[in-house]
Amino acid sequence: RVARSLVLSIARFQLSCVSSSRIPISEAMKSAAKVMKSKTVSKLWKKRKGVKEVNFSLLTGKPKIIRKDNGRKAAAKAATMTRDEWLTFQTERYKKAWQKPAYMLEEGAQKTTFVRDGGEGAYKDATYEIVTRWTAKTKIAFRPHAKAPGSKSHIRYENYAVAKTVGQALELGCYPLDWCFDYEHGFIKVLGGEIREEPLDISKVDDESKLTEVDKCLVNWFRRELAKRYNLKISDLLVEKGGGESVLKRAHRLVADRKAEELLKQAKKNNRGITDDEMETVLSTWAFAKNIARQNVIPEGQNWVWSDTLGLIRDRQGDIHLTSATTRYRSFTSIICTWLSDRLPKEVQEFKWTSLNLNCNYAAKRHRDGNNFGPSLIKAFGNFKGGALGCFPTDDKSVDLTKLKSASKKSIDISKHLVMFNGNAAHEVDDFSGNRYSIVYFTIGCHAQAPQKAMDELESLGFSVPDHDEDPHALLGAPGPQKVKPTLRTWVASVLGKTLKGKKLKRRRDR
Repeated sequence: RVARSLVLSIARFQLSCVSSSRIPISEAMKSAAKVMKSKTVSKLWKKRKGVKEVNFSLLTGKPKIIRKDNGRKAAAKAATMTRDEWLTFQTERYKKAWQKPAYMLEEGAQKTTFVRDGGEGAYKDATYEIVTRWTAKTKIAFRPHAKAPGSKSHIRYENYAVAKTVGQALELGCYPLDWCFDYEHGFIKVLGGEIREEPLDISKVDDESKLTEVDKCLVNWFRRELAKRYNLKISDLLVEKGGGESVLKRAHRLVADRKAEELLKQAKKNNRGITDDEMETVLSTWAFAKNIARQNVIPEGQNWVWSDTLGLIRDRQGDIHLTSATTRYRSFTSIICTWLSDRLPKEVQEFKWTSLNLNCNYAAKRHRDGNNFGPSLIKAFGNFKGGALGCFPTDDKSVDLTKLKSASKKSIDISKHLVMFNGNAAHEVDDFSGNRYSIVYFTIGCHAQAPQKAMDELESLGFSVPDHDEDPHALLGAPGPQKVKPTLRTWVASVLGKTLKGKKLKRRRDR
């Protein structure tokens, strides 16, 4: 018991180091292995009656389950064919007819930090997203005799491979773990039938009595699998009704929030600001929503974009409130506000914002925002080429969007610059390649009508909220002939970052 407790504690600590920071998993595993192979641990385990040798899983801290010889012999005896017969089904013709999914053939696809030990591990997110869309009526076909005789998997596979639907496969003992494994290895083909457009979202199911056995099995298994993969509690993945999040999205957002909380603590302890790299880390972990509502920015040929709004919004019913994700993931929201407040340029220290627009991997077409109050600030993060912000600072809406003169357009590389611009004037994003995330800090036009409780909540999260009588043109001039104030401001991001070094930072709140 002492040995097992010690090993589990060490393994969990190593896992937390890997999941919460940029410590390479190879280093963490080597460190854990040294302790697990120590003489003290080995002696304690060998004292257990009947245990001659114990091999530990470096990820779970548990002893690996070693199958006894009689199990192998029993599996060989129960085989439905000889090895020579099986080899006739392993030819190039069969391999070409039953190929792995394209994403499994990409460079680096086989490299993963998650391993399978005694049934514990994880698969690709792409696999989860495909399998969790299946229903009992999804039509499938299994590759003939895919698994070698002499193993228990061969016996099970031969039994369930006759199934024609996912529902039949489940009845024959083929479970979601098998679906993922077989799909990634090209052993399953989806032929049609009933398939969901999106993974099953239990928070949107009004009557759970209508769920099939396949639905229930997928929901319960998927929660457990994600909890293991991301070191979460299963209870954390129980999304309330109307929450609007799938289990996978919830898991990614919880991990992003956890990372943000740890980075905020580190920054506070070391009296430093949040870096651009840290922002990229939390944004790349966050699960963005498929947004169909932002029709004014959706590029031609697309029906939706990856985009979220945090902070204050006004819905279609006219209600002014905070989005649910704002307070559900407090640390994630706070780190975005902290990044800006720590490096806000002196000349715009009075900049205020009530809302955050988060964008992922799309080039917004030319548009004007509907009803922003005052200027907006924008910054992009990630590893990408192109994607410059194109602004028309003199646009007063008197000319159609398509007829604006290109000479009046100002292009700024927002991966290297923080930009203050007028969101109500025309702007767009150039095409790009790579992974690009952008954050827009802005104030909604109806902020003065927002409930005081909501404004107080924003302040507690690090927003700098405007007064009711705030001047919208205090920092940026209105479009037009007047030249009293600039209509566009830019700052080199690296210079702003350098001012954080050695500077005593004043936090608005102890978050």
